[in-house]
Amino acid sequence: MTNAKNTVLRDEKGRAIQGRSGRKENNLSAYLILALFVVIYLCPILWMTLSSFKADSELFRYPPQLLPEQFSLENYLDAWARGDFSLYFRNTAIVAVSATVLTVVINTMAGYAFAKYSFPGGNAIFLFFLSTLMLPLEVLMIPIFQVVKAFGLYNNFLGLIIPSAATPAGVFLVRQYFLTIPNEIMDSARIDGASETKIFLRLMLPLARPIMSVLAIFAFLWRWNDYMWPLVVIRDSDMYTVQLALANFSGQYAVDWGSLLAMSVLTMIPVLILFLVFQKQFMKGMVAGAVKG
Repeated sequence: MTNAKNTVLRDEKGRAIQGRSGRKENNLSAYLILALFVVIYLCPILWMTLSSFKADSELFRYPPQLLPEQFSLENYLDAWARGDFSLYFRNTAIVAVSATVLTVVINTMAGYAFAKYSFPGGNAIFLFFLSTLMLPLEVLMIPIFQVVKAFGLYNNFLGLIIPSAATPAGVFLVRQYFLTIPNEIMDSARIDGASETKIFLRLMLPLARPIMSVLAIFAFLWRWNDYMWPLVVIRDSDMYTVQLALANFSGQYAVDWGSLLAMSVLTMIPVLILFLVFQKQFMKGMVAGAVKG
């Protein structure tokens, strides 16, 4: 009598068919690999978070210890008292939220136009626009700064918000998502007498909520963590963002690691909350945007 565990199922051509046990082993291997990458990614964040509760004497102790001997909020209280971080967080929130809203609006309209309308030179314009991704910020910084200064936006929040509104990556993501939506939906709306504006606002935008959530998270993350561009545009300390304020803990001869770690942990919280709120839409938008090229 043949043992059921040793039975190999075969198709019409005699090829072996993988059973449930094989699928479970493959799934287990994939989960183990993903878990390994998660641990590798989270270890520095976990170390930074726990180190923010350590005393200065424990930060560079050898051999290093993951957990502090005694959890203390001294680094948080000291860092908050030394700098006006309530002002810095407010400045960063104004810039990040305003830039995110403007980025979502402009990139959604641009991506929709490139995906659903045919006009002379459309593909060439899109490829030219997309090619700017290959240029680092250091190359574009001088001409963008000259434009900002010419329009009187230097040392102004608008100088931080407007230049980052239209991003090639955002336009590309939105365009790829709209390509997955059949054109027959728009044709049906036109037959019913809907205008192009109504089609975009009442039909296409509700369908584009997942990719708009993805774009909003990316845009907020870019602006919240941006350091180089605010360093160039902002001069007055009263207009500093959080990232510029964190640089104050790094002196010429010493670094206040305890305060720097404490405030760095606080800067992660708004982005984490945003991702948890829009997690479902984020995953849906990323998957749907990758279906069709």
